[in-house]
Amino acid sequence: MAESVTATAPVDDVVEDRLPVIDLSRWGDGEPARRAIAARIGAACRVHGFFYASGHGIDAALIARLETSSRVFFALPREEKMRIAMAHGGRAWRGYFAVGDELTSGVPDRKEGLYLGTELPPQHPLVRAGTPVHGPNLFPSVEGFRATVLDYIDAVTALGHRLMAAIALSLDLAEDYFARRYTADPLILFRIFNYPAPHHSSVGSWGVGEHTDYGLLTMLLQDDHGGLEVKSNGRWIDAPPISGTFVCNIGDMLDRMTRGLYRSNPHRVRPSARHDRLSFPLFFDPNFFARVAPIEELAHVKLDDDRATRWDQASVHAFDGTYGDYLLAKISKVFPQLSRQAL
Repeated sequence: MAESVTATAPVDDVVEDRLPVIDLSRWGDGEPARRAIAARIGAACRVHGFFYASGHGIDAALIARLETSSRVFFALPREEKMRIAMAHGGRAWRGYFAVGDELTSGVPDRKEGLYLGTELPPQHPLVRAGTPVHGPNLFPSVEGFRATVLDYIDAVTALGHRLMAAIALSLDLAEDYFARRYTADPLILFRIFNYPAPHHSSVGSWGVGEHTDYGLLTMLLQDDHGGLEVKSNGRWIDAPPISGTFVCNIGDMLDRMTRGLYRSNPHRVRPSARHDRLSFPLFFDPNFFARVAPIEELAHVKLDDDRATRWDQASVHAFDGTYGDYLLAKISKVFPQLSRQAL
């Protein structure tokens, strides 16, 4: 029964003031090893909704190429970056946005970025049908950028499948529970963000304000300058960079599926006082057309709806519709003018 797992998974190494580091390197060593990893992930999801993943196996050289190429891109003149502005991406919702263009709770973020995702050609049926957030990427004319980004998306997507299998085990579900229902063809959205140091920008006081992520799982690569903060158990704690790890957190849809047992906790980014900061979140989400429902095996879990204390005063449990419906309602508030034109 799911109750036995959710009640007894170890929490001794999950403390209130810091996120646990969970080593995935033994995932392939058999079921006992997988269940031990899953139990630690489950405990982290109950206490914080966040954890670090180490031993993930993603090539360090690929990560280095991504960071180098991204710094080259953000160092380009504004007019060069605007050649691939999101306005040119249309319904695919891809491309560059400048500092201050993206809003969180109506307040401009102090960041610029590049929206990317699964590469779909114009002739793909979903693209031909005009499906929002599906389509070709807009790539800058930086040598090796396209190949590096697509290789990175593939590698981290594979990690997402592995982590969702672990999350399923942590709930005493079959490893393929999420794959069979939601993520055989996941919606993959990838962002590259640059948070300029305050002396480079007068926009806002936060790199990004308090928010939660929308989908199932976010896997974040951060550079070594820090600034990520997580709200856990009512107070803010730092999530500093740890070499060789990803910061992983669950999103609103997993909160909904688990009846609040696994919490989609808020987070924010404080800009570095002296350095520009790069971050690379990849969002591993349900298929755009999937209707996201509570997990039947968790029907015994009392619903824990945090609407009254959530950053947006909204209930993820009251929502009814497809994941695409939920996503479009959210992103329409992030780029309101662009969404009216494109979506």
